[in-house]
Amino acid sequence: MQRIAFIICGSLLLSNSAFGEENLTRFAHASSSDWQTKAFVGETLYNIVDKDNQTVLKATSHSSASGLIYEQKIDLQKTPYLNWQWLIENRLGPIDERSKSGDDYVARVYVVIDGGLALWKTKALTYVWSSNQSKGQVWDNAFAGDAVKMIAVRGKDAQTNTWYTEKRNVYRDLIAQFGDQGSEEANLKKYRYIDATVIMTDTDNAGGSATAYYSDMIFN
Repeated sequence: MQRIAFIICGSLLLSNSAFGEENLTRFAHASSSDWQTKAFVGETLYNIVDKDNQTVLKATSHSSASGLIYEQKIDLQKTPYLNWQWLIENRLGPIDERSKSGDDYVARVYVVIDGGLALWKTKALTYVWSSNQSKGQVWDNAFAGDAVKMIAVRGKDAQTNTWYTEKRNVYRDLIAQFGDQGSEEANLKKYRYIDATVIMTDTDNAGGSATAYYSDMIFN
């Protein structure tokens, strides 16, 4: 995937969550229109489908890279956990995901802190389903460097055509990857809010194909 300029350019239209749970997608109600498409190379196809008795998002990529972006401020002090399920039909070939030529993922979910005009303050965590890394591995994005941390939530040993349930404490992940500020007050000042969530399946750099499924994205 090319450098994720769409995350750090322009101002975001934001709204605050006032509830103990925030469902960003509500695929069963076909309300994914709140998600904006950003294409880089070609376009990954995203469709709401029924699979295994639930309504989910299907992503199909053929040498393409585009993502779905949901721009909403999430208060991680109130709702720090991001919950979702995902399934992939295939892994990608023997690519080096740490390189620009291999920066492709069957499935990934971003959470973004927007730095506004101070671009150097923009940070992102990317929860990926890695085709070649082991579960738990962390590395810098090949294009954006240490501003975007890649976390292999699922790795090369995960099964295809199997649903996996994820629950990530985004607030704690931000502290772990971008640095403890020394106090809870300082950590909240820097990491309390995220500004956007992104879903992406992409195969543009290595020229492969991938199909993945995503359930609702829920913060609680």
